[in-house]
Amino acid sequence: MKLTADAKGTFAIAPTPFHDDGRIDERSIDRLTDFYEEVGCDGVTVLGILGEAPKLDAAEAEQVAVRFVKRAKKMQVIVGVSAPGFATMRSLAKASMEAGAAGVMIAPPPSLRTDDQIIGYYKQAADAIGPDVPWVLQDYPLTLSVVFTPAVIRKIVTDNPNCVMLKHEDWPGLEKISTLRNFQKDGSLRPLSILCGNGGLFLDFEMERGADGAMTGYAFPELLIDVVRLSKEGKRDAAHDLFDAHLPLIRYEQQPGAGLAVRKYVLQKRGIIASSAQRKPGATITPAAKAEVEYLLSRVARVDKRANLGPQSSAAG
Repeated sequence: MKLTADAKGTFAIAPTPFHDDGRIDERSIDRLTDFYEEVGCDGVTVLGILGEAPKLDAAEAEQVAVRFVKRAKKMQVIVGVSAPGFATMRSLAKASMEAGAAGVMIAPPPSLRTDDQIIGYYKQAADAIGPDVPWVLQDYPLTLSVVFTPAVIRKIVTDNPNCVMLKHEDWPGLEKISTLRNFQKDGSLRPLSILCGNGGLFLDFEMERGADGAMTGYAFPELLIDVVRLSKEGKRDAAHDLFDAHLPLIRYEQQPGAGLAVRKYVLQKRGIIASSAQRKPGATITPAAKAEVEYLLSRVARVDKRANLGPQSSAAG
């Protein structure tokens, strides 16, 4: 089923599993996909920024995307197709959609500076992938250095009917969500799904501002699912209490460069991927960082037993 503006819930951002020698680990891709489905994710996004997509050649990117798409049975799969050139973007989008993907995600190149450049780029990108491919606009200025105003987002969505979702990860960005929802109330913006990233750092309040759910990575996607559900049920304190318990580990995972190493380490510890390896160049998790992660896990486990993954430090006492 293709992605629409009605999409909601939790879409996990999947890391790309590798063997220790840098080869793609297809069996771990299968286990990771099964895990996301088993815990209740509504979708999964592959080849995002933390999917190490720039380290893959074109054939490998297609291999990874198709493997996830073919393995998923109940989830919608979104494929990141961002590329320096539109030919590569078009090719990966075509292969992914033919395999059964729900849509694709397009991040802006860092060279864009003016509003007109941003709007023009996305018109060309939408033309490149074709009018029948639903796509997600990724707004991540902290990493990509491209700043989208709410008015520019509205213009892009208005100009491109197949833009059905915003991956919102501006920071601070709560007012941006409110502004976009107010555009919809006054009729100047058509329906648009808004899922939030940024490692989930502000998911508690993003849901209260009108987000439809989460699209981000975290070693415990169950937490994201629960916060989205509790927020929609109006159980504000329960959502914040659970979120607060995980926040120190979420913060630790959000470290630039080191965060993916932490996430992969915990996923390996959970038995979901075989190796925490990143393809070079990439960070590795040090013994000191492992000890800190173990301590954080023990503290989370005080409230959420799903974080009880092994020998605990005194923090769990």
